[in-house]
Amino acid sequence: MALKQQQELKQTQRLSPLQMQVIKLIELNSVEVEDRVKRELEDNPALEASDDAAADGEADERETAEDILSQEEIILGDYASEEDVPDYRLNGCDRKTEADFAEISSFDDRSLSDSLLEQIGLLNLDARRQQIAEYIIGNLDENGYLLRDLHSISDDLLLQQQIEVLPLQMEDVLYEIQDLEPAGVGARSLKECLLLQLERGEPSPAATLAQEILTVCFDEFTRKHYDKIIRQMNISQDELREAVREITSLNPKPGNALGDSLLTAMNSITPDFIAESANGEVTIQLNSSNVPSLQVNRTFSEMLKGYSENRESMSNEDKQAILFMKQKVDAAKWFIDAVKQRQNTLRRTMEAIAGIQYDFFLTEDETALKPMILKDVAEKTGFDISTVSRVSNSKYVQTNSGVYPLKYFFSEAMQTSSGEDISSREVKLILRESIENENPLKPLTDDQLTGILNARGYVIARRTVAKYREQLNIPVARLRKKL
Repeated sequence: MALKQQQELKQTQRLSPLQMQVIKLIELNSVEVEDRVKRELEDNPALEASDDAAADGEADERETAEDILSQEEIILGDYASEEDVPDYRLNGCDRKTEADFAEISSFDDRSLSDSLLEQIGLLNLDARRQQIAEYIIGNLDENGYLLRDLHSISDDLLLQQQIEVLPLQMEDVLYEIQDLEPAGVGARSLKECLLLQLERGEPSPAATLAQEILTVCFDEFTRKHYDKIIRQMNISQDELREAVREITSLNPKPGNALGDSLLTAMNSITPDFIAESANGEVTIQLNSSNVPSLQVNRTFSEMLKGYSENRESMSNEDKQAILFMKQKVDAAKWFIDAVKQRQNTLRRTMEAIAGIQYDFFLTEDETALKPMILKDVAEKTGFDISTVSRVSNSKYVQTNSGVYPLKYFFSEAMQTSSGEDISSREVKLILRESIENENPLKPLTDDQLTGILNARGYVIARRTVAKYREQLNIPVARLRKKL
């Protein structure tokens, strides 16, 4: 085969280190950025924290045209679509007359496993049963359930710890665990969990009947087929009502009373933005108080400059040293510029969101929210849609009455019978209010809810009502029925 020479022109896109830094930092929330800055300060000797004035002077001194990153260069690939916006709010307060909002919660920072191991140590079990108990506890899930069968756990004990134990012997140890706190822990099903809690409770006719219902009519109870339970148990509606009240007072997830350090950290949210409204004006601040100002270490820079001036007389070791120092200085500059770019991108994006949803930030009335998608914010800021998607992901804003995820402000548009554009959130609010005010004996079906919305001028189909109801985590009419 003859050799051929061929010339080809190809255009490819490659991200610079600064671009990659910006893309990674934009995704992080304020807590994660704080941790990222601390790690960079520890890893890079050319980077140091400084006061604001010194950092600004240093930034002006080193800023060049090639260091400035345009938003057109941040192309972010496959991300959530504009429709992928969850509808939820955290710590929201509907009472707009309250100026301040505070939520006080109690949380045990011990893990469920630690608590159970501490309790099992007080039972004076022999060494063998103690090992079996610890292994069973290690197989409980975060809700306190044992979802693996005892035969499989017995096989694991034999293979991993050379302990031969019959499933019946393991069941005896499991009963010891089920006597620990919280009540219901170690259950192998929801039914067993509820029965364990009823056995621990105060004896009463309602509790006794509740145990019988769970034992005999558990499937009918979960499906709320109350008429079948009344006929099968030969009881009155009042007796059933008391028994159901007893059951619904139990905790179906006993392990949730305790949590590990990760859940403790997640129990509180640090907002990335602070929005304040006063005298008819809305002000937006970036919450970066815990992120120090950064600058290139001056001593490090002077050493690098001294090495550069004597390059001709350098040894190989000196050349390696100057190469290392240059890499660290460049990395410090890139990181500082990336942090500045992130702050600027986040601020402009939040200001655009606040501008579109200005009425909401003034009144914090949910019905004041306007239809808004990622494209609307992108057009207002000049950023790419994927950049706006990254900014709005996992970021929160604190207002006078609560803390909201940025995605809370995004919603699709709908039209009324008069042709007016409204937010789908307004429809969901009416949907929730209608369900809250329904007759619990005869809950509203999706068809009836559709009729209510249509009568109020909202053009909406039944399947859309069903979708919105599911997004609000509201069950179907049959499961909302109460006695």
